[in-house]
Amino acid sequence: MKHIYHLSTCNTCKKIIDAFGPLTDVTLQDLKQTHISEKELDELATITVSYESLFNRRSRLYTSEGLANKDLSEQDYKSYILSHYTFLKRPVFIVDNEIFIGNSKDTIEALKQKLL
Repeated sequence: MKHIYHLSTCNTCKKIIDAFGPLTDVTLQDLKQTHISEKELDELATITVSYESLFNRRSRLYTSEGLANKDLSEQDYKSYILSHYTFLKRPVFIVDNEIFIGNSKDTIEALKQKLL
């Protein structure tokens, strides 16, 4: 099973998805259109072992709400991600129960190795 959480309006997400060419057997979930559910988020956190690893610290809301100055708990990370799509680090690829989060070079290279 392959599932990709992304934003269709994000050029970085588009570029990464396009780099893998036409993907078969993939479910694309545009987070603006279909927000991540609590069940889906819990499943991702089970794979990664934390909500914090799924949390996007580059979000404009993260800065504007002063979250950098707060000591956030796992429950806080979960609540923020569920409250607004921008708090989920993107893209998130699920491939055969392995998770690849974000757009770092290492993450994309590991994903490429998994898919090839």
